[in-house]
Amino acid sequence: MELKRIPYRLTVCKVADISDFDINKDFYFIGKTDEEVSLVCRTEDAPPVAIERDDGWRGFRIQGILDFSLIGILSKLSGILAEHKIGIFAVSTYNTDYILVKEENFERALSVLDSEGYSIVR
Repeated sequence: MELKRIPYRLTVCKVADISDFDINKDFYFIGKTDEEVSLVCRTEDAPPVAIERDDGWRGFRIQGILDFSLIGILSKLSGILAEHKIGIFAVSTYNTDYILVKEENFERALSVLDSEGYSIVR
């Protein structure tokens, strides 16, 4: 299985609404529930006002389109990283899953996954 690096530094934040965010940007995730609005975006694109903000994330995605019948892919990856004391922030889209780790753990996370048989592509 191939994992593709995301070339951006990322920010995870909680916002009151997304009116301060330019939704024409090319990379972001927005999640809205009855409790909050969360935004993951390039650090340089983060809105100037946020309820909470956590910078210093890097990420990678599972390359290709994952069929909904596939079971345990994200669980396997997160389990390997957990065994090495690397916390994650996961985001899923219709096509695939994205895993974010803190920047100081990024290269180590990729190295651990590489040693477990995953191919890392740029």
